[in-house]
Amino acid sequence: MRLHSLRGLMLAATLTVASTGLAFAQTAGQDAHAAGHDTKDAAVDTGHATKHVAKKSYHGTKHVAKKTGSATEHGAKVAGHDTKVVGEDAGHDTKVGVQKTGHGIHKLGDKIAGKPTPQ
Repeated sequence: MRLHSLRGLMLAATLTVASTGLAFAQTAGQDAHAAGHDTKDAAVDTGHATKHVAKKSYHGTKHVAKKTGSATEHGAKVAGHDTKVVGEDAGHDTKVGVQKTGHGIHKLGDKIAGKPTPQ
């Protein structure tokens, strides 16, 4: 009788070990499958985040470029105006200088000719 009980016990132990091994194998497959899904979900989340950041960067860059363009346009207008004013001043100063030089040459000519200097 003891042998019969021992066989039953051995059979039960073998079945327990075999079923446990199958359960682990099935769980490992399920774990691998779940890991694949988790990896896919993480990649999708990363893609969404990247798209969001890219959109924000694009809009921010567009906004800054627009402001820079406006500032550049304003700066060009100011520089153009300043150049015009400086040009007008230089032209006026040149005209006055030419007149003074002409007057000085005229006086020098009178001196050379012996004419008296008017007072």
